[in-house]
Amino acid sequence: MKITEQRVRELAHLARLRFEGPGLVKMQEDLEKILVMCEQLKSVDTEGIEPLIYLTDSHTILREDIVIQTITHEEALKNAPKSDSDFFRVPKVIDGNV
Repeated sequence: MKITEQRVRELAHLARLRFEGPGLVKMQEDLEKILVMCEQLKSVDTEGIEPLIYLTDSHTILREDIVIQTITHEEALKNAPKSDSDFFRVPKVIDGNV
């Protein structure tokens, strides 16, 4: 299937991309290859084949949740270099002019 240069530019605009010169030609060729592969997939007979929910048959075995004793809120704040009431105080990381 043939994809025009204009179509590549339209798709690039929608994806907020910009291609110039050889990059545009390469993208055009790659998109044409992808469409050829998609056409090949359409010809595969999937009659009687159940759709996959997962790509593999393996199942994750989950462990039982066990409640354990953790440190209290006060113990956690006691180890903090700085705290304010019930909160940890940390150095400013992001400037407020965002």
